[in-house]
Amino acid sequence: MKSDLTETLHSRTQLTARQQIQLIWRLSLPAIFAQLSSILMQYIDASMVGRLGESDAASIGLIASSTWLMGGLCSAFCTGFTILVAQRIGAGDTEGARSLVRTGLISTMLFSGIMAVLGAAISSILPFWLGGSITIHAGATRYFLICSLSMPLFQLDMFSCGMLESSGNMRLPSILQMLMCLLDVAFNALLIFPSRTIILTHAKILIPGAGLGITGAALGTTCAEAVTAGLMAFFLLCRSPSLHLRAGEKLHFQHADFSSAVKLSLPVAAEEIVLCGAQIASTRIVAPLGTAAIAANSFAVTAESLCYMPGYGIASAASTITGQCTGAGRRKLAVQMGWLTTGLGMTVMATSGILMYIFAPQMIGILSPEASVRQLGTAVLRIEAFAEPLFAASIVAAGVLRGAGDTLVPSIMNFCSMWLVRLPLAAFLAPRFGLRGVWIAMCIELCFRGTLFLIRLAGKQWHSQGNKADD
Repeated sequence: MKSDLTETLHSRTQLTARQQIQLIWRLSLPAIFAQLSSILMQYIDASMVGRLGESDAASIGLIASSTWLMGGLCSAFCTGFTILVAQRIGAGDTEGARSLVRTGLISTMLFSGIMAVLGAAISSILPFWLGGSITIHAGATRYFLICSLSMPLFQLDMFSCGMLESSGNMRLPSILQMLMCLLDVAFNALLIFPSRTIILTHAKILIPGAGLGITGAALGTTCAEAVTAGLMAFFLLCRSPSLHLRAGEKLHFQHADFSSAVKLSLPVAAEEIVLCGAQIASTRIVAPLGTAAIAANSFAVTAESLCYMPGYGIASAASTITGQCTGAGRRKLAVQMGWLTTGLGMTVMATSGILMYIFAPQMIGILSPEASVRQLGTAVLRIEAFAEPLFAASIVAAGVLRGAGDTLVPSIMNFCSMWLVRLPLAAFLAPRFGLRGVWIAMCIELCFRGTLFLIRLAGKQWHSQGNKADD
């Protein structure tokens, strides 16, 4: 896949529409599987914790948006490095790409260490800030503390994955993310539940367990991340054909590389703060609705992720394609591939939205045995199904724009959409329609946001900067 893209760009080969679609699909498919395996891991976590009871599920649901903010900031800090690496590989500058990898590894690990310390410091007071009931404070604190301390592992995994994908290697990260999903299931089974005996064909089998509940869920995910992050870093630094460390090349910090990457990362980090901050504010709106609403909201978000994660997989491929096209100076091809990837994402997520509407009861039923939670979760999932095509437009178009280095305007659009549309609508509708009102506001906002991104993609500003070469 790497040679398909890189050799095509460097040879100036003209691609037919069919060839472009085939290339996009070959790059997107492994990334889609990687994203699906990631969300399956969260889905399995939620399902296992859901069996512990409504309060434990609400504990995780209360601080879920804060955990996303921590992870989102770590991921955003990697973004500038992944964009520049893709562009330098597209331009044939593999030595410069390796320099970025070395600087990025040092920078991102230091950043994640700071995030871990900050997260641990606020873990005990965060549940009070978010307005959760006293009965779920202890569980929420423990879960957030462990997630915070594991941020360096998450950062190493995200950085190594982003570097490999930027080089055009989408398959290996996909395989490792699927491995993490399997490991998470195994670790959770051992750590969440107590030892128990099952009967299989008249034979009694003892399954060991630590019985740690939601603490075990956090530790299980951390253990799975540790194994995967180590493998991902090994393949990046020792096995990647274009990015592995050469003899005599040591880890060092290049200030110019750092400055260039940070300029691209800052708008994305601001965007993560905007989006996750809005999610936290939304949690404040949902919290007074009760533990059933908190649990249903959390489970519905997890279930919906099965529908939109393929869009993020396609967006990863879109960033790689656009970044390498931009680096090679092929702006016309970047635009064509940008529209094709966006169209593919909208088609895939429109299909998943239809399936989500049909199978919403089953999707929520796997996560919770509580009748009230299942009924409410099903209702809000079906509301959200109508937004999936335009949600896809915002996800994939953002990936296209970032690959070209256009990070500031998309961040501004996300801010306006979340804080000027979703939150005011949610605050207005929640007292009148409960959790359904919050999700109606979300549906309207996602449609608005998708429209904004399509308008931006149709403009010329995002691909008119930088290298003036063309097809």
